Amino acid sequence: MMPETNPPRRVCLACDGFATVTITTGLQAADGTRDTVRVHCPTCQGLGHTTAVAFARTGK
Repeated sequence: MMPETNPPRRVCLACDGFATVTITTGLQAADGTRDTVRVHCPTCQGLGHTTAVAFARTGK
């Protein structure tokens, strides 16, 4: 068996895999189209997945 070289990828828990969304600002341009803003998930930086990490629990 070959050793694993890359850590396993997990779906981001913060965005559930939907890493980038487009939001309308509510404003309209002169040609009638809506102004939009693209927003990336701050947890996974717009990737939609994270590497598996171990979380430590504090016993309180």
